[in-house]
Amino acid sequence: MSVVAPRKRLATVLGLALVLAVLVPGRAGAAPPVATKGPVGWDTYRSVSGLAQLRPGEQVKQFSSFDRTGNNDDGFNGTYSCLRHDDAGCVIAEAHTAGELSSIWFTYASNSIAAIGRITVELDGRTVLQGSAQDIVDGAKGAPFVWPLVGDAADTMGGAVIKVPMPFTSSMRITTENNPHFYHVAYRQFADATGVRTFDPNDRAADVIQRLRGYGIRDPKPAANGARTQDAGVSLAPGASMSVPLTGAGQIDQLALRLPQVVAAPAVYDDGRAYGQGGSSFTATISPANQGVRITRRYDGGIGNQRASVSVNGQQAGEWSGGAAVPNGGWVDQTIEVPASITAGKSSVQIANTFVSSAEDVNEFRYEIHSKVGNQWVRTDIMDVGPNHPSDEAVHGYRITGATWAGLRQFRYATSADQTAASDAVLDGLRLRIRFDGQTTVDAPVGEFFGSGLGKYASRTLMHSIDTTDNGAFTSWWPMPYARNAVVQLVNTSDVPVNGGSVSVTTARDGSVANGLAQGSLGYFHATQHRADTVTGQDWTFLTTQGRGLFYGVTTSMRGHIPPGPTHQMNFLEGDERMYPDGSATPVEYGTGSEDFYESGWYFQDARDGGVEGVPYAMPQAGLVSHENGADGCQYVCLGAYRLLLAEAVPFGNGVEFDIEHGDRSQMPANYSSTAYWYGQATPSLTASDVVDVADDASRTQHGYTATGETRTTLTSTFEGKGDRSPVTRQVAATTGAVQFTAQVEQDNQGLRLRRISDQANAFQRATVFIDGKRVGEWYQPLGNTYSRWLEDSFDVPASATAGRTSVQVRLEPVAGAPAWSGSRYSVFSQSPGTPAAD
Repeated sequence: MSVVAPRKRLATVLGLALVLAVLVPGRAGAAPPVATKGPVGWDTYRSVSGLAQLRPGEQVKQFSSFDRTGNNDDGFNGTYSCLRHDDAGCVIAEAHTAGELSSIWFTYASNSIAAIGRITVELDGRTVLQGSAQDIVDGAKGAPFVWPLVGDAADTMGGAVIKVPMPFTSSMRITTENNPHFYHVAYRQFADATGVRTFDPNDRAADVIQRLRGYGIRDPKPAANGARTQDAGVSLAPGASMSVPLTGAGQIDQLALRLPQVVAAPAVYDDGRAYGQGGSSFTATISPANQGVRITRRYDGGIGNQRASVSVNGQQAGEWSGGAAVPNGGWVDQTIEVPASITAGKSSVQIANTFVSSAEDVNEFRYEIHSKVGNQWVRTDIMDVGPNHPSDEAVHGYRITGATWAGLRQFRYATSADQTAASDAVLDGLRLRIRFDGQTTVDAPVGEFFGSGLGKYASRTLMHSIDTTDNGAFTSWWPMPYARNAVVQLVNTSDVPVNGGSVSVTTARDGSVANGLAQGSLGYFHATQHRADTVTGQDWTFLTTQGRGLFYGVTTSMRGHIPPGPTHQMNFLEGDERMYPDGSATPVEYGTGSEDFYESGWYFQDARDGGVEGVPYAMPQAGLVSHENGADGCQYVCLGAYRLLLAEAVPFGNGVEFDIEHGDRSQMPANYSSTAYWYGQATPSLTASDVVDVADDASRTQHGYTATGETRTTLTSTFEGKGDRSPVTRQVAATTGAVQFTAQVEQDNQGLRLRRISDQANAFQRATVFIDGKRVGEWYQPLGNTYSRWLEDSFDVPASATAGRTSVQVRLEPVAGAPAWSGSRYSVFSQSPGTPAAD
């Protein structure tokens, strides 16, 4: 056994992509994805290998408390938080269709959502979840509502989440006892209920929970048969590049990059604990194939002469031994190497620390566990200590005796400014470019691609991670299919030479992906990055593209340009995200603030430690990675964050635009950079087939349009989102009886999408939809807006009602008791697999 000096670099060789496969549960029992829907329910997380499967047969929508006037009252007063009230309280979400409830987020007070009271989730007329909202996000309900499928204010720095996917076949309703103020509810909407089973709260989904608890450490995908790894060195002069070519149909399963010259970013917020006479213990996961184990501890060197003995499975393994106190405190990492004689063949170990001596006490903030397999150190666990990580502590069985302190600290590592600047330059200037079948679809700086655009910060997500220990890996687990070949390229666009690095590419041959890509059922992986100064009055665009695809998430680097003064320097966070798929004038997702989009709250606030803002945290699909303040290349305040949308991935059939404001109405100056992760192909799967213009008599006649109890008026108003300052004048009809028309469609259609422009001054419009006399569902719109009254919404018709037809008769019958049905124009789109573009 030996003690390794803090931050000593280790020369390593990559190529162990399969090492961690033994630690990942398999996919036993996973049902095959439903055609056009993608995985449903727990298969969302059991089928991560299939993220490239496109989903033309569904939509993703969101309810939220956004300010209907377009201003910033997104929940402060609860003005727009309840769709309506009933005997159970405040209805915040409701649907009358088949679908899946994918994600719920709240914030209320920065430390609690207890004031919301009881939450009730009803699916298909049955209550599947009910109880104190606070207890549920605390994990008190038990599996499957446990961390990290739920998270409270400590887990998210001010927010609260429920990420359990809950399918339903005909209806969904969520009610809170009291006004929740700020909330988002994301759900999938299906054209039919084929392959959908109502969520069963008694299914504990233990395999999914185990998989998710390994986020940022282990590949969430099952091990691929026949996987092989190619390794290459990375030494690049400025302007130089290197490539790893891949041939034959298959999929990239893992990318791992090591850059030993890149040092960890010095400024870190972390919470931890300390003990005097006593100690601490926890269980850590290791690889059974290990040839030894490393334990790395982060501690505050401001407490001098800390000593604690370390035992592993009851055997003495080493001693933590710190030197003299660092003036004013400072981060130090120390590593103990545990010999294979103690750890070989084991999948977990019990680590115990026992106080020996100290000038005050012994503190601990974070433990990183690496297993040595095949001469490579691979991270196999993280134990994050502190009051902001109660779930992480519980999962690891953490115990402490003789506790003397617990709280948050912000310190720096003893890294020179020159080292930091050179490292940041490499992470920003070394670009990852990947070409699949002749098309470059990935082009991003390596830092931001792997989760941190501001420096080597500890990014820990379900799909990628950054290990900040010495020579720790930058790792991606996004599945990347290709039909014939692929080229992974690193290009050094910085002024700093890259020396002694290495890259490892793990692939699996799979002939079926060639067929899927050719037929258009699979999309190519994309990472789309851009950086620029924000423009006053113009939203920042995460992604705008044509064709069909699935949007899965984004890593964002926000460099504020707000100097000290009366305006809060994080005020750029007062910006809402808006998603516009398929050219829709109305956003299908309209958020309540930037930190809310990243599923936090109140400027990423740690309410446990005096309301400190900008405190990083990590959950599988959302987190704040970094916070810089007037140092390390940041002029004022800079934040790095990520958001993944695995269950609520947004499908698009004919292009998408995803924007976010930078401050209220995009008034705050900043420099933004973002890398969007998505799958797609260049040709659309949604084809415009016909338009019925209710305001045009000739169009009405041409389509045999009839309406009972119709009143026609002229409306001048706006659409929500980016169009809420641009009035539109059109004629609109309100009907109390049936609306009927005939529309042309593509004969090879695989279903239809009906899109309506209407007046949403009256909420809860409902109409039963018939196609050629056959009932296909209910078009229900519970949203309303008396400010921006124009609405564009959609209803999907399954292929079973339309396949082989060249025209259909559409009949919309308003439901008794509902407001008059509004319509100004109906557009009819045909769903098709699309034909991939030629090379």
